[in-house]
Amino acid sequence: MLTPEPTLNLGILAHVDAGKTSLTERLLYEAGVLADLGSVDAGDTQTDTMALERRRGITIRSAVASFRVDGLAVNLVDTPGHSDFVAEVERALAVLDGCVLVVSAVEGVQAQTLVLYRALRRLGIPTVFFVNKVDRSNADPHRVVGEIRDRLTPDTVCVGSVTDPGSPAARIQVRESRKETVRLTESLADIDDDVLAAAVGERPAYPWAELVRRLGEQTAAGRAHPVLFGSAITGTGVPELMRLLPDLLPPPAADVDAPLGGVVFAIRRGDDGEKLVQVRVGCGTLRVREHVDLGHGREERVTGIRVHRPGGAQTSATLVAGQIGVVRGLESARIGDPVGAWTRRSSDQFVRPSLETVVDPVDPADRVSLYTALGQLAEQDPLIDVRQDDGRREVAVSLYGEVQKEVLGSLLETDYGVPVTFRESTPICVERLVGTGADHELIGMTSNPFLAAVGLRVEPAPLGAGVTVGLEVELGSMPSAFFTAVEESVRATLRQGPHGWEIPDCAVIITHSGYWGRHSVGHADFTKSISSTAADFRCLAPLVLMTALERARTTVCVPVHRFELEIPERLYAAVLAALPRLAATPLETRQSGSHLVVQGTVPAVSVHALQQRLPDLTSGEGILTTRLDHFAPAVGPPPVRPRTDDDPTDRVNYLKTTTRRVGRS
Repeated sequence: MLTPEPTLNLGILAHVDAGKTSLTERLLYEAGVLADLGSVDAGDTQTDTMALERRRGITIRSAVASFRVDGLAVNLVDTPGHSDFVAEVERALAVLDGCVLVVSAVEGVQAQTLVLYRALRRLGIPTVFFVNKVDRSNADPHRVVGEIRDRLTPDTVCVGSVTDPGSPAARIQVRESRKETVRLTESLADIDDDVLAAAVGERPAYPWAELVRRLGEQTAAGRAHPVLFGSAITGTGVPELMRLLPDLLPPPAADVDAPLGGVVFAIRRGDDGEKLVQVRVGCGTLRVREHVDLGHGREERVTGIRVHRPGGAQTSATLVAGQIGVVRGLESARIGDPVGAWTRRSSDQFVRPSLETVVDPVDPADRVSLYTALGQLAEQDPLIDVRQDDGRREVAVSLYGEVQKEVLGSLLETDYGVPVTFRESTPICVERLVGTGADHELIGMTSNPFLAAVGLRVEPAPLGAGVTVGLEVELGSMPSAFFTAVEESVRATLRQGPHGWEIPDCAVIITHSGYWGRHSVGHADFTKSISSTAADFRCLAPLVLMTALERARTTVCVPVHRFELEIPERLYAAVLAALPRLAATPLETRQSGSHLVVQGTVPAVSVHALQQRLPDLTSGEGILTTRLDHFAPAVGPPPVRPRTDDDPTDRVNYLKTTTRRVGRS
């Protein structure tokens, strides 16, 4: 049995500008991986490798860098801090064993801090807080620890203390001294019964090292959150954080001899265009030349592996449990695909984008290049959901916010040489069934040019139920390939309902079926013109389904976000009066420490305007978080989305296109 090197896959998360990339850089420097420190301001950090990241001073894509400490291999996963790149964070969360959540000692708990912490708690990822920038003017670590306890979790345990905060002379006290041992014992006594017994003299006192180890056990169990202090820029407190990592965030046991289980969490393209797939192996061993199942119904052959190690990725014949590596040969891989049997937490914790925009090339001759570039970017971030409308010669993408739009434009111009403009962002709506509708077309009907009989009934389904396809005909009434063709066509058609929007929740029942078998002329071979094919069913089903949907009727619903706004109590009246003018509806207010928390709803299309006005409304003291909450029926004429399919709502033109494709007339 192989004995793998203990490996901790560690996330560095934070609100934008809290210092997480600087902390990543400092950890690598202290570990001896970097000979010189990089700087976000100078644009030469190790993990922000994209030119755009260095130019803007923000993290856009997750990056992996490795170091060792006390026999533990640590894969650092540096993730974006801006909310518009939450999809990158989502993918990173699926592969983490622990996390350092960075909080600024000046700004304190911010909007994205709340979002990230809630996601970490839902997933049960052990978390250590690092209160950064203790040397900055106006830094107040004591106040920030209070904010963490009030707004995030009361289960905090401070490891060490800060002297002279808010000045360049700030220093961190984390050492095995009597004073610090007593302080840590008192903090742990609230969550560890054995430590409590030691604190009241019922058993011998624990030494410092044992207290730290026990704190790590409580952290792994989700019952404690250690808080450390420092400055990533000066390095104060970072060696202490590094030294304590193996005890505070002990890595999970790894079984390299178990059946293979891993996940694809990132995809990039090499300089030569080759697909590079980032894989985290949770159990078992992945080997070069091995064929693996990605859940697509066919296996892929691994042609190369590079394992993340200190100093960079290194060629290897295997990728073992606990490791992260770059795998070649997985050409059909998509983000989120299991590699073998992946049974760990799901990464699908963040909602899909609720906005979209049309992308236009500045030079119309670049239209093909634009679509190719967007296709490759969609591999790296599938939630941008590229939609091509060949009829209007338009391409639309999904977005989380306006910053993501700016970054996408910069990527297209700098990396792909395609300057673009964007149209105004619009909300991504859905359609809901109002009632039940049905239709059928049989072989031989004058309206049906296809050698297929299909009948469908559509019924509303509960919210979140998804699309189901059932049968009211005998399964043996026609070949299974034809039933499969009907179901695939139904699911594809429901992505664009009568008004062009997806119908996410719907029950479809197949009520009629029929086909012509393989006929021949004389002793000739099979003749397509008088025999049913799967294409007949794929082309007929959308016509039948659209008629059934029109009879059932649909309502277009617009996305609505739930917002949570934390403000000082003195600003409550002024903010409450301003919210309706920004299309926000306050619903309830509660006290949270020294702040008030206003909760309510705001249309997705109005979120950006609310974010822009918030600093002026709250004198820079408000914290706003929003999340897609529900879809509400549109007021007034329903928004219509241009179709990108053959448009089964226009029967005449639909038949002109599809009958030529099938060979019917």
